[in-house]
Formats: sequence, structure tokens, C-alpha cells
Amino acid sequence: MINFDSAAPVKLKGVGDGFWITLDPSHSEDVLKSEIDKVFRNLKHLAINASVVLDVGGAKGHDDLIESLKSFLMTTFEVAKVSTPPEKRSIPTERIRQRDLSKGWNHHRSDVLMLRGIVRSGQKIESRKHIVIMGDVNPGSEICAGGDVIVLGKLAGKVHAGFPNTETAIVFALEFRPTLVRIGETAASGIDEEAGIKPEYASVENSAIIVKDYMKANPFRKMPWPEAI
Repeated sequence: MINFDSAAPVKLKGVGDGFWITLDPSHSEDVLKSEIDKVFRNLKHLAINASVVLDVGGAKGHDDLIESLKSFLMTTFEVAKVSTPPEKRSIPTERIRQRDLSKGWNHHRSDVLMLRGIVRSGQKIESRKHIVIMGDVNPGSEICAGGDVIVLGKLAGKVHAGFPNTETAIVFALEFRPTLVRIGETAASGIDEEAGIKPEYASVENSAIIVKDYMKANPFRKMPWPEAI
């Protein structure tokens, strides 16, 4: 590793398979090129085909200088690639991302019950968390979940999400025709036979169950980052 004192207009250090150049853009372009020339001459063949990062410490308005120095490095020392540092994420965004990653959702072992097939009349499916059914739920059947109920098919039986009293749960189906919907302690019955076949979901609003078009009012759209369920 090669380092220079903090007052130097050009500082160089080895990073991975290349070099990181920190510049003081308050100096003239000629001065910077001269300083770069001095340090790269000492590298000799090590600079050939190397990757180089040009860092002006976040200073703005130096695009022309950076482009000129890129050309100088590639032409004079035959480096393979010259780039600038990746942009840093904003503090709020980084905190949110670190918080969510710390939850370990990508290694989470879920208690979600997932089923594939038809739930027939007389059958009752229960889970203490969420239920996902890839298939139809026929009339006369019953679904009861401690969390959300997601049906990737026709929902035509009775369904209770958020059991016993979680009213933030939702019930979603590609074809929404349940005979009874209960979310937490709130219930609604009846089917709108005139409703078209479209993805819909039910949720509790103002102490009543409201059914909405999923494509127009996606309940997950406002979530900033995946959460473990």
C-alpha cells in the first residue's frame, strides 16, 4: 500500500486488484496530472490493466476534470478501467435497510401454511399464522388463520383472518366470492354476484370490512422493504 500525507493533492492506495486515487480538486488540473504522473511512474508495470477509482471526496461540479484525468490515466499508463466511487445511500435509507436485514428475513423459517389443491366442502383449514392456498376454496369449506389469508384461485367458502382479534390482517383472492368474511372481530356476509372476476382483497376500515380491487389499491404498495411473516 502506498499512502501520502493528508496535505498532498493526490493520495494513492492499493484496493483489491487496483488503486484508489483521492484528489483535492481545489488544485489545478496540471498540478493533479503532475502528481498522478509521479506516483504512477513508481508503479511501473503494476498500473497496466489495473482498475482505478478517482475520488474527489464527494465534491460536486468536477465532471470535466474527472473525465480529463480518466483519459490521462488510460492513455499514459494503460490502466484498464477508471471509475468514480459508488454513491453512498442516504442515512435514513441505509438505516431502514440495515434494520430490515438485521431481522434476517432472507434466512427466516416461516410458520406460514401453504397448500396446493382444492379445499372442498366440509373441510376446515386452520393455522396460527398466515395461510396461502394455491387453488380454489369451495362453498361449505372454512379457512381460519391468525394472520392473512391468500387464495390464488376462487374463494367461495367461509374465511376468518386475524383470528382472534387482529384487525390489520387481510383476505385476498383472485376471485373473491366468500359466503362469510371475518377479520379479527369484524364480520361481513353475502356475495356480490354481479361483481366481475378480478383480484380483490378485504380489510377492516372504520370498524367495517371493505372489499377493494387489488390492482387499484394494492395493500402492499406502501411497504418500503420485505418483512418476514
